[in-house]
Amino acid sequence: MNREVHKAGLLSVRGARLLLCRKRAGGPLILPGGKIEPGETPLACLERELREELGPVEAVGVRHVGTYVDQAAGDPRRQVRIELFAAELRGEPAPRAEIAELVWFGEEDNRSDLAPSLRGPILRDLVSRGLLPWRS
Repeated sequence: MNREVHKAGLLSVRGARLLLCRKRAGGPLILPGGKIEPGETPLACLERELREELGPVEAVGVRHVGTYVDQAAGDPRRQVRIELFAAELRGEPAPRAEIAELVWFGEEDNRSDLAPSLRGPILRDLVSRGLLPWRS
């Protein structure tokens, strides 16, 4: 069994808030994006997932931020490898497909609601590099 899931994720920040989503099945808040299909590039995956999950939005100024590996949400025996891309969204995102809700998450919000990869290496890196304007 493959113990690693390879995903593409979106970093979309408005003001000092990060766009996150929660699936219909519940669980932690995650980045918009999803699993990279065989033969698909991370960027093509991100474009497909944004259409499926957020509706008629356009990612503008897309750039690769980094690759992060951590515990997969909901399964401590698996790892997730996230290819993270930053972009500005044109249009107003709305939850679609398996997404139940969208949340603009701020520094003061409860981080225990976040997937392990977000709570750990992703937020630490984004804050330390000044890509997310939070104190810590």
